[in-house]
Amino acid sequence: MKRVLVIGCPGSGKSTFSSKFSKESNIPVIHLDSFYWKPGWVSCTDQEFDEILRDLLLQETYIMDGNYSRTLEFRTFFADTVFFFDYSRYLCLYRVIKRRILNHGKTREYMGKDCVETIDYKFIKSVWNFKKNQRMQIMNALDKYKENKDIVIFRKQKEVNNFLKNFSK
Repeated sequence: MKRVLVIGCPGSGKSTFSSKFSKESNIPVIHLDSFYWKPGWVSCTDQEFDEILRDLLLQETYIMDGNYSRTLEFRTFFADTVFFFDYSRYLCLYRVIKRRILNHGKTREYMGKDCVETIDYKFIKSVWNFKKNQRMQIMNALDKYKENKDIVIFRKQKEVNNFLKNFSK
């Protein structure tokens, strides 16, 4: 395991898992949100983000956390392992709301500089509709690579906890 992708619905625990797994594996973590978002929630252009990704993907080892579905197949090509957090919308929505409350007025550790925690209807709607709008695209992309990539699909938090516990043994 040298080049790892961690993908899934917002609120599924991708960043938390990536940081914990990085500590256990000694593989550096890349939180894509910290590269994509400029101060004040200004996004990179597609061209800027693609250039950043090209440089990041050439690193020898990494755990890359983030969806960014437009670039998923490109990133999967470089990865040897993919972890997909396929959790219920209820759990993800609960975690997104909890995160917003707990980080009120703050910028999360894994986020771009000066991107104070926020939530709006559009974001809530994207979490709620993640399975309907993005899951099939992810599953199709992963299916193309199942023969030559390690693909792990987590459907419950217990599976993640067991993976981390067994990995550290």
